[in-house]
Amino acid sequence: MASTRTVPPIKKVVLAYSGGLDTSVILKWLQDEYQCEVVTFTADIGQGEEVEPARAKALKMGIKPENIYIDDLREEFVRDFVFPMFRANALYEGEYLLGTSIARPLIGKRLIDIAKKTRADAISHGATGKGNDQVRFELTAYALMPGVKVIAPWREWDLLSRDKLLAYADKHGIPVDFKKRKGGGAPYSMDANLLHISYEGGVLEDPNYAPDDKMWRLTLSPEKAPGKPQIVELTYERGDIVAIDGKRLSPAQVLTLLNAIGGRHGIGRLDKVENRYVGMKSRGCYETPGGTIMLAGHRAIESITLDREVQALKDDLMPRYARMIYNGYWFAPERVLLQGLIDASQASVNGKVRLKLYKGTIMCVGRESATDSLFDPMISTFDDDGGAYDQADAAGFIKLNALRLRIAANAKARRAAKPRAPAKAASKAANKPGGKPVSKTAAKAVSTKPAPAKRGKSAAEPH
Repeated sequence: MASTRTVPPIKKVVLAYSGGLDTSVILKWLQDEYQCEVVTFTADIGQGEEVEPARAKALKMGIKPENIYIDDLREEFVRDFVFPMFRANALYEGEYLLGTSIARPLIGKRLIDIAKKTRADAISHGATGKGNDQVRFELTAYALMPGVKVIAPWREWDLLSRDKLLAYADKHGIPVDFKKRKGGGAPYSMDANLLHISYEGGVLEDPNYAPDDKMWRLTLSPEKAPGKPQIVELTYERGDIVAIDGKRLSPAQVLTLLNAIGGRHGIGRLDKVENRYVGMKSRGCYETPGGTIMLAGHRAIESITLDREVQALKDDLMPRYARMIYNGYWFAPERVLLQGLIDASQASVNGKVRLKLYKGTIMCVGRESATDSLFDPMISTFDDDGGAYDQADAAGFIKLNALRLRIAANAKARRAAKPRAPAKAASKAANKPGGKPVSKTAAKAVSTKPAPAKRGKSAAEPH
């Protein structure tokens, strides 16, 4: 594809490379259009696919072995991104657990790390010009390397259909998966990582279309889930899960195991129409079994370890925090500031939670903290508390809190008791300079006497 436009001089670019059709075409396009050296970066964040084939494909396309980066980021992903987000109980628009959103800043960060290491002057990604990912990648890049150049092929080229991508691949000898060539595969796009799988596009673009149950890959349908519930015990330290059923695990191991447990019990499906940052509405289907369990457990342990007002403040700030992540502001100063507040609140979030999982549902059946519980049974009991709580004190508490209500009620009563001005007086007042005009109907109601005739003419004559 010959280009007639002028492109800025780029010597070396780091490409976020999956090895799929889109990014393989981008790789060749960068080589041809920008005449630059390409470095590929493939991240393993638990997407469940082999990443080594990306190395072989990059080599076939002329990438030097030293310019191929494949990194296992699963532990870093959960430890430094997923866990901090779950300390905030973050939900976008009240439902979405931000599985795609939270992965982008890590990928963007690693792109910049490699760009600095290889002295590249640009990065490139395969996000389209309609989606949120372009914003997330690029805000991350500019926050970490302000002078970096970003190449977003989907905003530049004319290969805007699958057929055009395949034709370009054929022309340039780019290997293509047989299913993609024959139009096989899923009738929607998927994006996976250790936290979730998302399904979008294709048949799902109709928000009234009900997806087939075969679409879901991580979870059984609740109807097919076991008929016997499972109790799972989560151990928390400073707001993070460190053990499941008494066995200590790494962050990535925690999420991997919870995905398996939750998926088996039909937990974590979501079908949502959301508001993209770029302005349009988009329908997405999500599977987040482990994350759904993590959210329920974290709220349960916070219920006995956080002060009421701290908990309320966190709940007030959570929607804004979630929007920051959804919109791509992970490395923005406001998110970093808010994270510090959230993390400070987690110093006391230590203990154990027991959750019952059954056919798509989660119920907390126990929570305890040997060191930080604010639940005082002597005060909370309905039985004799031995004087720990003087119930007579409640009268003064209630009266003080009712003071503004009583004042408002008295004022309302005074307004109701105040006599209203007579209608005639009100009419005169309205006709005085500066008074409010009255309608013809109102004026007629005040007086029905005919107006006196003018001198020399009968009242019936026209004036």
